[in-house]
Amino acid sequence: HDLPSQSQLSYRKLPIKSVQKSLRVNSGNFNLCIWLSVAHFTFRTFFRSVSEHCDFFTAPASTRFHGAYPQGLLEHSLNVYDCLCDYLSRERAKQVYHMNYSDETIAIVALLHDICKVNCYKESTRNVKVNGTWTQVPYYEFDDQLPYGHGEKSVYIITGFMRLSREEAFAIRYHMGFSGNDEVRNVGQSFEQFPLSFALSCADMEATYYIEGK
Repeated sequence: HDLPSQSQLSYRKLPIKSVQKSLRVNSGNFNLCIWLSVAHFTFRTFFRSVSEHCDFFTAPASTRFHGAYPQGLLEHSLNVYDCLCDYLSRERAKQVYHMNYSDETIAIVALLHDICKVNCYKESTRNVKVNGTWTQVPYYEFDDQLPYGHGEKSVYIITGFMRLSREEAFAIRYHMGFSGNDEVRNVGQSFEQFPLSFALSCADMEATYYIEGK
C-alpha cells in the first residue's frame, strides 16, 4: 500500500513521552490500541497510518546484515532512540556542546530516521546447499519502488506529513555519517553546523554495531 497522503496527516508540535514505551508494547503483538489511548492523538495518528499503509512494524532493517528478520526495523529504531537518549543525557553534551533538544525532536529523528526502508523488503526464497542437498530457505530481497536515496528519502517521506526543523532534517539526512556514500565535505558540514546530526549518527552506529552486532 502507498503511504497516506499529506491531506490525511499534517501536524506538529507534539508531546511524545509515551511513544517509546508504547512502541515497545506494540512490537510484541502489533495491537496499536494498547498505546493509542495514551499517546498524543496527532502523533499516534501518524503511526496508526504507518501501520495501515506500510510495513514499519513488521519489516526487517536489512536483507542480510543488522536486523535481517521480522520487526528488525522497529527494533533498530527503538535501539537508536535509546542510544540517542543516552548520548544526549551526558553533562558534557549538554553543558559543553549545548545539545539540548526536546523529547519530541529526539523521538522524531531516532524513530523515523530509517522510514525510507518501509515497503522495500519482500519475502522470498532461495536455494542453499545444506549437507549436500539443495534446500529452499527464506530470505528478504530489496525492491525499492521509490528510489529517492536513503537519508534524503526519509526526510522526503516525513515532510509530507509534518514539518521538520532544519536541524532535524539534516540529522536524518546525514545519519549514515561517513559510512554512507555522501560527499564527505557535506557530511562534515552537517556535523559542524548541526550537532544533532553527529549525535544521531553516533547513535545509529552504536545500535548497529554494538547492540545488534553488525
